[in-house]
Amino acid sequence: MAGKGRTAARCGAGMQTSVQTAEPGSEPRPTGLPTGPSARVPRRATQRKELLREQADKLAAERDRWATRHPYYYAEEWRYLRFLVPPGKSILQLGCGNGHLLDTLQPSHGVGVDFSAAKISRAQSAHPGLTFICADVENLPDTPELARTFDVIILSDTIGSLDDCLATLQDLHRFCHADTRLIVSYYTRLWNPLLLLYTKLAASQRFVRRNWLSNQDIANLLQLADFDVIKQEWRMLVPFRLFGLGRLINRFVATLPLIRKMCLRNYVVARPRPAAEKAALSASVIIPCRNERGNIEAAVQRMPRFCDDIEIVFVEGNSTDGTWDEVLRVQRAYPQLDIKAFQQTGKGKGDAVRKGFAEARGDVLMILDADLTMPPEDLPKYYDALATGKGEFINGSRLVYPMQSQAMQFLNHIANHAFARMFSFLLNQRYTDTLCGTKVLRRRDYEEIARNRGYFGEFDPFGDFDLIFGAAKMNLKTAEVPIRYAAREYGETNISRFSHGWLLLRMVVFAFMKLKAF
Repeated sequence: MAGKGRTAARCGAGMQTSVQTAEPGSEPRPTGLPTGPSARVPRRATQRKELLREQADKLAAERDRWATRHPYYYAEEWRYLRFLVPPGKSILQLGCGNGHLLDTLQPSHGVGVDFSAAKISRAQSAHPGLTFICADVENLPDTPELARTFDVIILSDTIGSLDDCLATLQDLHRFCHADTRLIVSYYTRLWNPLLLLYTKLAASQRFVRRNWLSNQDIANLLQLADFDVIKQEWRMLVPFRLFGLGRLINRFVATLPLIRKMCLRNYVVARPRPAAEKAALSASVIIPCRNERGNIEAAVQRMPRFCDDIEIVFVEGNSTDGTWDEVLRVQRAYPQLDIKAFQQTGKGKGDAVRKGFAEARGDVLMILDADLTMPPEDLPKYYDALATGKGEFINGSRLVYPMQSQAMQFLNHIANHAFARMFSFLLNQRYTDTLCGTKVLRRRDYEEIARNRGYFGEFDPFGDFDLIFGAAKMNLKTAEVPIRYAAREYGETNISRFSHGWLLLRMVVFAFMKLKAF
């Protein structure tokens, strides 16, 4: 539900608004963040923007009636934004209009800003539990309700009204912490003529020129403003119900490759570009093992000391070759190392990984397959990528470098490439290999994935896709580390080419339904 708090009345832009004080425990705005060359210098509004402001004030009441007449369009728009933003986040919406979108996202603390005094008045009346400020997004005031950082910042259509898009985006860093997500949504340029005609005929609005930016234009501006683009998406091919056909088309057709570029709405999700310095983080290396007795000691001996505090967690899965006894022997043989040993009660690597993550204590959680086909010597590359902020979910790739002979069968190689292409489309981030067993992320991000696991359910016997899908849903920045895939030296693979291939095809359908056709 929307955040609650004490309110105080003040005048803003010649009107009465409601101002909410920051919640106890809210994160204050840090000092020293980049604000852009013109961020703190007030910019004079152009004649175009003044016309847009006048038009917004005149049509404030009509805006609510417009939403009532077009419920399907708003339902589709808000459905996707709810997918991107889980409930309970602190949210700053710039260009909030009547406040309905901010309210539907159920923020723990919500602040909306709009330059239309009439819209702000209506928003405050409709949503008294939220905070609304009448101000120009390009000249945000230094007020108590903005003296903090937010988990999510949303610009929905606002970028079309800005006079200086780059400077405005640069200014947003002062409202960001390291994990803030910035979401920019706008109309696809292809629809420009139709939208202008429809607006003129249906709403009789005076034509005022707006910025018509493509998805790539917005992504480029974000890069220039020191934001990392995480994903881009296109939605809503049909903005009308069409007797129920609109929903079917938008679910199953609109998100397909090529076709999706013709959709009405596009979205760009970004994060503040991280600082270059390396964080000092402890690490837990989770090693699921089943019938891997010959690899246990080698895993310990070959593991580099890539940080000051490393914990090794073995999770044994009902082996028949004495693996559990070997784990206990190795634990006793290396008392100088922090080695923990557990036996899983369930089945499968996914269950073993969840058991290991639950028992681990490190800031960074890492998976190392006990077959050692991903060389333990490469673990520092994963750690460095995460600790320096180059990525928030680090995935290994076996398919970049040439691999050892017999490391992977030809059909498996082809299938892995095909699945990587499919999942890159489904996840809106580039993956060259989804099935490399080594995956690395911070404990705090895994805990949020676990808290929100109900969206996907207990679906993944491998353990890879539980993390991959969860990271995509959380908008984590993915980085891939190429490794030289080695042939197994002990034991036999636990992978069944055909039965697991069938499971992967089912996973593709599952991902499409949960990440695209929801």
